[in-house]
Amino acid sequence: MAKIIWTRTDEAPLLATYSFKPIVEAFAGTAGIDVETRDISLAGRILAQFPDRLTEEQRVDDALTELGELAKTPEANIIKLPNISASVPQLKAAIKELQEQGYDLPEYVDSPQTDEEKDARKRYDVVKGSAVNPVLREGNSDRRAPEAVKNFVKKNPHRMGEWSADSRTNVATMDADDFRHNEQSVILPAEDTLSFIHVAADGTETKLRDDLKVQAGEVVDGTVMRASALQSFLDEQVKRAQEEGILFSVHLKATMMKVSDPIIFGYVVRSFFSDVFDKYGEELLAAGLDGENGLGAIYSGLEDLDNGAEIRAAFDEALANGPDLAMVNSDKGITNLHVPSDVIVDASMPAMIRTSGQMWNKDDKTQDTLAVIPDSSYAGVYQAVIEDCKANGAYDPTTMGTVPNVGLMAQKAEEYGSHDKTFKIESDGKVEVRNAAGDVLLEHEVSAGDIWRACQTKDAPIQDWVKLAVDRARISGMPAVFWLDPERAHDRNLTTLVEKYLADHDTEGLDIRILSPIEATKLSVERIRRGEDTISVTGNVLRDYNTDLFPILELGTSAKMLSVVPLMAGGGLFETGAGGSAPKHVQQVQEENHLRWDSLGEFLALAESLRHVSRTQDNAQAAILADALDKATEKLLAEGKSPSRKVGEIDNRGSHFYLASYWAEELAAQSEDAALAETFRPVAEALAAEAATIDQELIDNQGSAVDLGGYYNPSDEKTSDVMRPSSKFNEIIDGLKK
Repeated sequence: MAKIIWTRTDEAPLLATYSFKPIVEAFAGTAGIDVETRDISLAGRILAQFPDRLTEEQRVDDALTELGELAKTPEANIIKLPNISASVPQLKAAIKELQEQGYDLPEYVDSPQTDEEKDARKRYDVVKGSAVNPVLREGNSDRRAPEAVKNFVKKNPHRMGEWSADSRTNVATMDADDFRHNEQSVILPAEDTLSFIHVAADGTETKLRDDLKVQAGEVVDGTVMRASALQSFLDEQVKRAQEEGILFSVHLKATMMKVSDPIIFGYVVRSFFSDVFDKYGEELLAAGLDGENGLGAIYSGLEDLDNGAEIRAAFDEALANGPDLAMVNSDKGITNLHVPSDVIVDASMPAMIRTSGQMWNKDDKTQDTLAVIPDSSYAGVYQAVIEDCKANGAYDPTTMGTVPNVGLMAQKAEEYGSHDKTFKIESDGKVEVRNAAGDVLLEHEVSAGDIWRACQTKDAPIQDWVKLAVDRARISGMPAVFWLDPERAHDRNLTTLVEKYLADHDTEGLDIRILSPIEATKLSVERIRRGEDTISVTGNVLRDYNTDLFPILELGTSAKMLSVVPLMAGGGLFETGAGGSAPKHVQQVQEENHLRWDSLGEFLALAESLRHVSRTQDNAQAAILADALDKATEKLLAEGKSPSRKVGEIDNRGSHFYLASYWAEELAAQSEDAALAETFRPVAEALAAEAATIDQELIDNQGSAVDLGGYYNPSDEKTSDVMRPSSKFNEIIDGLKK
């Protein structure tokens, strides 16, 4: 029997799963396709690390490891929903909730001392940050806006803020001594084992890591962000924001870059509140309140200090007297600096650009903004878009072109695979990367507080990436641009390899170029304004950034992108869109029983997953299901049945109902498979006949608070009741399953 794996993840996508997955199971089952669940949620990943502390009933399988192995086989067909890439505050909150639910989990200790604390910390470190994607992504990324979605947006454009030429919004980034400027890179000539050695000023050697196995042809990089330069840069930006009367904001990726970016975030907090740390820094640092977990964690920790109220008053005074600070939630006083995971660069920067280049201030009004992105590797991309908007105004969704992406991400490629090779330097000296023979391949002078990291990119994923780019250029007829920076050592090596592997393909008649990220951005936005399309072919981080930046401008959200990962072993991974706003969605469900999460990404991914079944399992019915689903999705958009943001109007559950109704209608009307049409005819008739009743049931169910039994680990029974409130709809769908 063909099998599709539907991942259980977190927050709004998880709530939507309780509503949508029964529909998927019922429809797919008619074509002999089994839909199974694997739990890769944050709660599930935590519990999988501690089987020795749990009862037999509480233990869960290590589903992530299982799926990681499956992704390396031709049999893989995985639908991957957005999951939490946990920052430390999120991890601690999840642990606390699980403990309250009766799970015997140890505390997450910031500075572990005992062997037991160190063991627990080691297990938790496996879970935090981008623990999921590097394991599952055994292929490169193909992300694009489906034609049906693009056409719908052109007819029904989302709101775009107006830009003015005198906007004071700008990106601030470092011009020296950051990761980009200090990067060194080497291509390994043969298999080897590398060591990272810290050599102190007195010659003492400390092994940071000594077991990194690398393959022939692998690209390995090393770089350092110097703390003194970072601190000076941040101090200048705080001063600049105040002098120019614009909002101060910082944009990092403290989830995916789970080691480096929380450290940088701590520097930002300490710089913004430099007067407070000058006066109380010794006490704050002794209490572990260094800002790396955000201002919110500092406020919580102050409750345990004897003079906590005095220090809190000093923070309040600094907020009042310092530059205006961008807000996450002005009603609740949550600032840009409260939680490292609240402001994620790939989502926050496009949202700012879409809103006239402004963010929200403490008075709940939008204001021009200084967007601080310390490392300059990709900051210029956003500045180029901002300059284009200042010169030419906002983009027009009714006419603008599209920028799909082919992204290099397979096998933990580049920066997102750097976590186990990133270190905060404890003392002055240098860091050397040595091969097994003891030869020094890379070397950096370092000082205490610096952040040093290494990255690696295997040769097979690079070859696959080039092939995928050529294939997409030929299929689409679009120009394809490799975004590679000649001033970065890694990108220079990649350029050499791209040019080498392009020669292996027939590129006759194709427009394939290599440009720096800034020049590629300028070309892409020029073409966008003319209604022309351009494929961006990028590394892993720019893949992440571009597949939010352009979709948010083009479509209003990146959740409407089709995201296919052709796995290198022959299987398929189908991703379903971004989850950055998912926390707010869950809060609305808890308070008003209204889920505004749009499952369009799930619909698109499921159709591609079904086509993969058809191709690999010779299952003609799967292809019929896929084509009918695409038609149903297009009708859903045309009929305006996507979720509303307002309680008392259609939400995620109502959208699922209409999708099921339109899908059944398309299947009943198709002429390719008489048995399938006969199966769905009574289903389509029943859903149409009961539409008014079901629709009203779903609307009437909204408006009051509900108990899900947990945020990170909700109760199956309670959440299923909340997300499947229509008895008539359930009866029809469950009848099809039987």
